[in-house]
Amino acid sequence: MPDNVDASERMVDNWTKQIQETAARYQAMAARMQGQTVTERSKDNTIEVTIDSKGLLTNLVISEAASGKRMAEVSSQVMRLVQLAQSRIPELLQAAMAETVGTTDETANRVIAEAQSTFPEAPPEEDLAPPEPERHHRFGPEEDEPSPPPAQANPPQNPPQPKPIPRRRRTQDDDDDDFGGSILS
Repeated sequence: MPDNVDASERMVDNWTKQIQETAARYQAMAARMQGQTVTERSKDNTIEVTIDSKGLLTNLVISEAASGKRMAEVSSQVMRLVQLAQSRIPELLQAAMAETVGTTDETANRVIAEAQSTFPEAPPEEDLAPPEPERHHRFGPEEDEPSPPPAQANPPQNPPQPKPIPRRRRTQDDDDDDFGGSILS
């Protein structure tokens, strides 16, 4: 009987040791991913985005050279670069796992699959809809509008005056006897 107890204790000790080692490897992988960032730049180097390992935008740089572009084009490029940077996260995660946890672990494969579904491949540039041309709206008079119509031939000399309101005559009933005296009478 003592052999069975000793064997059970050794088995529990081995499980505990394996769990602790696996937890340490996952913590090392998480620490490695914590500081990871991905930076992408536009082809003309006018826009640069940086995201962290969670896919959050941490830095955006738009150079002065981009001021000549339409805002729709700039915003489209920013979004494209963010998607491109985010699509690289599963690759970084897989590299960090290969160095720390290993890629044969079922949990590691699930984590990578989850990252791939959260951050899919960025669409090709050709699939992006071209930004709409900028439209100008004018709300004031146009330059080529005709001049205002000429003044009327016989404008009215004096505008009509409003009729005076007739005053009412005072009668004896309008006496102010109720005013100035006591209200209790």
